[in-house]
Amino acid sequence: MLSSHPATHAIIPGWRCAIRLPRALDPVEIRVLGCLLEKQQTTPEYYPLTLNALVGACNQKSNREPVVELAAAEVGAALERLRADVLVWAVEGARVARWEHNLDRRLGLDAGAKALITVLLLRGPQTPGELRARTERLHAFASLAEVEAALGRLAADAEPLVVELGREPGRKESRWAHLAGGEIAAPGAHSAAPGTAAPPPHDALAERVARLESRVAELTSLLDRLRASLGER
Repeated sequence: MLSSHPATHAIIPGWRCAIRLPRALDPVEIRVLGCLLEKQQTTPEYYPLTLNALVGACNQKSNREPVVELAAAEVGAALERLRADVLVWAVEGARVARWEHNLDRRLGLDAGAKALITVLLLRGPQTPGELRARTERLHAFASLAEVEAALGRLAADAEPLVVELGREPGRKESRWAHLAGGEIAAPGAHSAAPGTAAPPPHDALAERVARLESRVAELTSLLDRLRASLGER
């Protein structure tokens, strides 16, 4: 028989849990937790979720990055690993077991932080602007500054849940990522060999144009010789 909720300490209002995630989570575990968080906030009437409903949520084609095709056995195995860490638990339903997460208690999330973590788990690194737009169904942030402030609080904890990534070329905003899967390497850190700098984009373009111009000159010269040969005949 499935057990009900495990014993937990009382949660004092305003108190943040000191114990965070016990380990780096794998991609399936991250997707499972993201889906449980999302469905709790968007369709509470169907939460907790059955295994079949959770598989469908994990394989949803919209609002997911990347889109995956997980089997029930994979999701079930991830749930058992997460249950061992007291991050989820099963509750008895009328006919079938249903699953719910324990992240509110474990991570001490308020409504805004919960919405941000949900979208980051489901869609990967995003800018504050993207996060504000994609959390509208979960939590209404009054401004972009409010999103940035919430991200800053999540990053400033002794055990941070998010990190700000370096700004990518062509982007006005930096992207933020969750740390549920462990530390994240700086974007582009492996793009150049040690001790060398990657050439600026305009240098690469100039080099390509020079090669094309040289090729055009060769073809023009060849065409001139061909015309001269035909004229001699």
